[in-house]
Amino acid sequence: MQFSMIFEAQLTDPTPERERQVLLDSVDQAVYGEEMGFDRVWAVEHHGLERYAHMTASEIFLTWVAAKTSTIRIGHGVVCMPFNYNHPVRVAERVGMLDALSGGRLDVGGGRGSTRMEMGMYGVSAADTYPQMIESLGFLANAWRKDEVDWHTETLDVGPAKILPRPVQTPHPPLYMACSKRDTVKLAAELGVGALVMGFAGPEEVKEMYDLYHATVRTRTPERLVSTDTNDKFVALCPTIVLDDPAKALKIGARGQRFFAEAIAHWYGNAPAPREDTEDDDNIAALAKDKEDLVARLNEANIPARPQDTGAFNAEHAYGTADQAIEYVQRLADIGVDEVMCLIQMGTVPQEACMETIKQWGEKVIPHFRNGASA
Repeated sequence: MQFSMIFEAQLTDPTPERERQVLLDSVDQAVYGEEMGFDRVWAVEHHGLERYAHMTASEIFLTWVAAKTSTIRIGHGVVCMPFNYNHPVRVAERVGMLDALSGGRLDVGGGRGSTRMEMGMYGVSAADTYPQMIESLGFLANAWRKDEVDWHTETLDVGPAKILPRPVQTPHPPLYMACSKRDTVKLAAELGVGALVMGFAGPEEVKEMYDLYHATVRTRTPERLVSTDTNDKFVALCPTIVLDDPAKALKIGARGQRFFAEAIAHWYGNAPAPREDTEDDDNIAALAKDKEDLVARLNEANIPARPQDTGAFNAEHAYGTADQAIEYVQRLADIGVDEVMCLIQMGTVPQEACMETIKQWGEKVIPHFRNGASA
């Protein structure tokens, strides 16, 4: 099993000064992650989603991290791949450059960038997001197989042309896809790319998605694969705050997750902006109440209350001591998860709690699984 961290660059009170500081803090966390034995850092790409994600130019963030480290892998989790966000040729050029400069440490995930705000900013049609993401992954997988790429479809006409520079990893860096629901997990398996499972629902939902992913891998057909070099890796999100004081860790984690959940609801569902002054609230109770309210609204509309919709309001994650985190990760290990993606940097979580969590994982949690103590 491998271990990683993912960065959204979330923050409250988003002044320019605080915005710059959260980016610098995220770099410090990533660099410390290498020291503490993490295998990889992932960075999202979002646009215009104030508070929720200030990681708009993740290729620059990842380059900055790569320059300050030597072994930890760096990952796009993910690139928005519809063509108006990022033309496939430009994606390939950036991938080649970053893989070359980092010495072959890059992983690349594809995503749709599907909020109304983002699609509106870039003139992206919702109907185009899936087919263009799939085609962009396919183009990226074929950009360097020959001396020149020669790609001609109804939507993309490129070549013959050279895509420069060439990556260190051949024929291309490992490919992934963002997955937040069963349909996308199945699609990732059909395409032959790794699944970045981003939901908060917990191990039970992760197991269902894991089983679906591998059942699809076993039955897929070659014509849907975007590359002959498949990547069947399953990565699962793990929200976590680990401190010596378990009550404090839970309090900080639940508050950060509430901010995260409200930010998701704001940008994906037109709910109010996330509340910031919640330090003295019972945030666990608030998450439970928000979940009950959402389920009630869905029931009124005769819509099933699925874990992918309600998962963000579940606070039963790796919040507590290192031993509690080990117990949680063991449940993911028993499922067969290949990589645990730690979500530590959330909107209200102070930098010192992030750094202490990374330390606790590096000194206690990761060694437990590295040393074969896990089944």
